Order: sequence, then structure tokens, then C-alpha cells
Amino acid sequence: MKPKFIAISDSIIEKIKAGELLPGDQIPSENELIKSYSISNTTARKALLEIESKGWARRIKGKGTYVLNRTDDHHLLRTLGSIYATRRGFHDSLIAEGFTPKNIVLEKMILDDGISSEINGRHFIIDGPVMKLHQLRYADDLLIKDEVKYISLTLCPKINKIPTEVSYFKVYEDIYHLKIEEVQQTLSVTIMEPNTNNFEIAKPTPAFVLDSAVVCTGEKVVEIERSYYHGDKYKFAVIANPAHEYRSTKPITS
Repeated sequence: MKPKFIAISDSIIEKIKAGELLPGDQIPSENELIKSYSISNTTARKALLEIESKGWARRIKGKGTYVLNRTDDHHLLRTLGSIYATRRGFHDSLIAEGFTPKNIVLEKMILDDGISSEINGRHFIIDGPVMKLHQLRYADDLLIKDEVKYISLTLCPKINKIPTEVSYFKVYEDIYHLKIEEVQQTLSVTIMEPNTNNFEIAKPTPAFVLDSAVVCTGEKVVEIERSYYHGDKYKFAVIANPAHEYRSTKPITS
């Protein structure tokens, strides 16, 4: 008969293999294991260490234990429709999956005029002033995302003073006390040609194009984003929300 901690670690590893726990997802904590399995803290700790020692997860001090990216082609997986993934942020998601992130800021400026974007048949508008932030996002020194965000300075005064490695979603909630009502996203595909973009490519390469808008209480738009993801390095998953309701096509503003 297997020791209890081995049985628990095996069951969690099976969930990872089955895709129930994805790269970057947090594994149940020591306290959660104690509650779920009625075990001692020693057994719970040994179960988590067993998962980590087998290379399925990584413990991040002060945050928890996260599933590592073990896909054969080392694709990054991003989940559309997941507020949890959006809240954690790009930088922390890479760390959780076992990558070393790096950001290069190409442009950070304040625009007096507003910005608008059409997403899912709806028109989203942020009135000026707006912070424009253009960043190149790297994982293990490989450029994987070319990101441009526009953030309302009316809703988030002086957000341009905050370091760019943060999860802006958390900043909206924790610092500016905004209640996020929805995140609208569309995903399309394009072909990038060499020498026409910031990616170092030698041949035509597919890219995912993600357009998104973050909407808070009162249908105020706090953020609009357009990002290009390296198509050879990404896979996208989608979460369907059965509670989602149809929304009108009237313009949504800041």
C-alpha cells in the first residue's frame, strides 16, 4: 500500500497530466490538502514536496506551488475568459510556469486624446488623458509578446508612476479600488513578415492578435489592449461562462 503522501501526490499529478491543472495553475496549498484529505501538515508538506521533486511543480516563496510547463514543445498556454489568469498578470504567470521573464519598455507616454477599440461588436472608448504603454515581453530571453496597453488616467491617476512588471488588474482592484465587471476579448490570427515587426523571425510566422477591454462598475473602461503573441510559442484555451448575458452594442466609455 502506498504511503498517504504518495497517493495524494499521484492524484494531483494525474490531474496535471489530464489537463485539469494547467501550466501556471496553483496546486492546492498545504492547508487545503489538510482540509480535503484529513491529514497532518507533515503529510501535506511531503505530498507537495513529492510533486515538486518529480518536476511537475515549483514552489514560489510566499505565493504557493504552481504547475510547471512540461509540454513537449514548451508552448505557453493562455486561457481566455479566466479572471484568475488575468488577475495574476503576465509577469507572474511566466514565473509560475518556470520561465524567467523580462520586459523592455519601448514607449510609455501620456496621451491627451482618448482611444477606442471595437471588440465583439461593441465600441469601447477611454477618454483622455490616457497612458500608453508599449512593452516587449520575453520568456527565457525569447520575445513572445508585443504588447500595447492604454489605461485611463481619469480612473487611475498617476498609474504611470507604477513599475511596469506589476499585474495592472491587481493594481486596478487593490490601489484604485475599481470593481472589474468584465473583460471583453477577441482573438485573431495574422502572418508576420520578417523585418516588419519587433519579433526576430527569418520567415513568415503566424501570430495571435489579442484585443481586449477591461470594464469596471458603471461601464467605465479602464484599459484597452492590443497584443501580438508569437504563434509558434503559444496555445490558447477558452473558458465558457454559462452565466454570460448578451450586452448591448452601445458605446462603452471611460
